[in-house]
Amino acid sequence: MTLPDDGGRAGSAAEAGPPVVEPAVPLGRARVVVAGYGVTGRAVAAALAGRVARVVTVDARADDADVRLPPPGESRALDDVVAGLIANADLVVASPGWPPSSPLLVAAGAAGIPVWSEIELAWRLRVKETLGSDGAGSRPALGSDGAGPRPALGSDGAGPRPALGSDGAGPRPAPWLAVTGTNGKTTTVEMLDSILTAAGLRSAAVGNVGRPLIEAVLDPELDVLAVELSSFQLHHTHTMSPRAAAVLNIAPDHIDWHGSFDAYAADKGRIYERVQVACVYNKTDPRTEELVRAADVAEGARAVGFVAGVPGPGDVGLVEDVLVDRAFHLPADDPARHGSAAELGTLADLAHLAGGGTPPAHVVANALAAAALARAHGVPAAAVRDGLRAFTPGDHRIQRVAEIDDVAYVNDSKATNAHAAAASLAGFPHGTVVWVAGGLAKGADFDELVAGRADRLRAAVVIGADAGPITGALARHAPQIPVVRIDPGDTGTVMRRAVSAARGLARAGDTVLLAPAGASMDQFASYAARGEAFAAAVRQEAADDDAGAGAPDTTRDTT
Repeated sequence: MTLPDDGGRAGSAAEAGPPVVEPAVPLGRARVVVAGYGVTGRAVAAALAGRVARVVTVDARADDADVRLPPPGESRALDDVVAGLIANADLVVASPGWPPSSPLLVAAGAAGIPVWSEIELAWRLRVKETLGSDGAGSRPALGSDGAGPRPALGSDGAGPRPALGSDGAGPRPAPWLAVTGTNGKTTTVEMLDSILTAAGLRSAAVGNVGRPLIEAVLDPELDVLAVELSSFQLHHTHTMSPRAAAVLNIAPDHIDWHGSFDAYAADKGRIYERVQVACVYNKTDPRTEELVRAADVAEGARAVGFVAGVPGPGDVGLVEDVLVDRAFHLPADDPARHGSAAELGTLADLAHLAGGGTPPAHVVANALAAAALARAHGVPAAAVRDGLRAFTPGDHRIQRVAEIDDVAYVNDSKATNAHAAAASLAGFPHGTVVWVAGGLAKGADFDELVAGRADRLRAAVVIGADAGPITGALARHAPQIPVVRIDPGDTGTVMRRAVSAARGLARAGDTVLLAPAGASMDQFASYAARGEAFAAAVRQEAADDDAGAGAPDTTRDTT
């Protein structure tokens, strides 16, 4: 994709990409192997029931899967099972937890059997939305002439128009506004969903958050989908063509799954392929711009940058305390375009996300990315403001749990990598954080994180089965701060002991912050379970204090 200097329309897509691998038979006659029988696999199997010739579910742990994979140590038995599955399959749909190196997926590739993600399957199974009472469709936003989808509404701020097909004559599947990135995906998608709802659209936040995408695309009542996509989900996605897409940022993560940082970034960049209206990228992260430049997009799609600072022409950004749009405020051929902007809101509209104070830069950046995607869908500026005001973040993201003895306890369990933990730590004053960190490193190191945020730390409490990467970085870059290592032996009491240790290190005015910088699966079922364990431990500390305060005084005055 060519990035125009003024952020206007880009050039046309490249001539042709690599051919998409299709099943040897039509999907309706295909024998489908569903690899993984967790949340995604179950949703996929349910969606395929009655739509294909046969569905076989496979899992290494789920007892109710059709086929139970032998453990890796039983190589001969595993090879036999995989060979039997591949011999009777036309298509494999892989759950995101299955890396490309999985024996079943390797065997499928060797046999010329296509591997799809849930996202690829969902794109192909989309249903058309239901017509409104006037027969003109539901309510996604179109251009001001009502003749088809356009990047933005005109300056009159006219509201959303009925959903029409490319010929303006009938209903179509709900368009996708897609988001990926190393951090901020869930927050941005939920902000976007709030904005779309404020515009009067029937929207849903789906994909890697909320409802499985494969279920949502079969719902004819939805006007538009705000889709969170992980690199895992994008890896086996081949034909998706979103209305608009954003890559928020790129930092090392999931190297163990992808094999290298470049492979991880390339899979993130797949979200831009075949974009119809706008590729939204981070002006402060050059790698996201590189991914836009490498993408093959629809004719007329534009590149739109977001920045928590003054935007250039064709971008969205921040001027003093005002969020502004210089991309979709006027038609591309309007001569007044370059010297004007549309106001989308102010920092005051985000203050509730920072305890009433000034929102940190990463929150502003997420809001701008969500706004750009919404504007690409034609949402009025006023709906951006209203949606941001109405947005409330989900659990386990900078969630204040309690205050005990003038010390705040904050749950940011969703900070599952170094980049997210750095953003979390940046939101607190210098020298005031007792950092609860640790978990699965996923092939990452933490030197840059600790070196860049050591000034925020009063102390650290390290959890996780393998504490070496975190404790090593702390020893190298923050040797002056006390570090407590929590014995991983009793998993059930890990968080209770961590919170107790953190409380002993904190002083009045400090924050005990759970921002682990690692995945949770070494000691917890999920990041949510980890956050809930932290919150429960904090509440227990408070309850113990209350019980102690209410106990009778049994001491004697011996003076």
